[in-house]
Amino acid sequence: MSVAGLSGECRFLPPQLTPLVGMPTIQISYLGDLRTQDTHLQSGTQIYTDAPTDNQGRGEAFSPTDLVANALGTCILTTMAIFARRDGIELLNSDASVTKIMSTEPPRRIARIEIAMTLRATTAEGTPLTDAQKAKLEKVAHTCPVAISLHPDLEQAVTITWV
Repeated sequence: MSVAGLSGECRFLPPQLTPLVGMPTIQISYLGDLRTQDTHLQSGTQIYTDAPTDNQGRGEAFSPTDLVANALGTCILTTMAIFARRDGIELLNSDASVTKIMSTEPPRRIARIEIAMTLRATTAEGTPLTDAQKAKLEKVAHTCPVAISLHPDLEQAVTITWV
């Protein structure tokens, strides 16, 4: 079976033919009224999703597309922190603001994600970062696993302010 209206083809295999490669990571339960309860199986942490108000939902929780935008922002910041830690750099109290922009034309999809990052970084010795250290971390921002997994038509606009 294919999903019409999408560029390319999205194929769904019947459950008996779907190859399982690993253990489930998330358990999703549909609660009705366009809401899900999602459980991270390793930790037991739960979140909820709600359809957005512009698509028949109540907008009382993250929408699935909000979580995609959030995944990009958290992946960038976490991946940068991993690389920073390896180099003796601390990014404590850094933050990011994420804006998700939906396409105005069918099919309904995320057209652009804007991430405005404010990075507070010092070396283990308490000295400011060099331009080379900043450039290395900025490169990481554009190559985190989520960034390189998203469709190339989805525009990713990342700005970084060093303070």
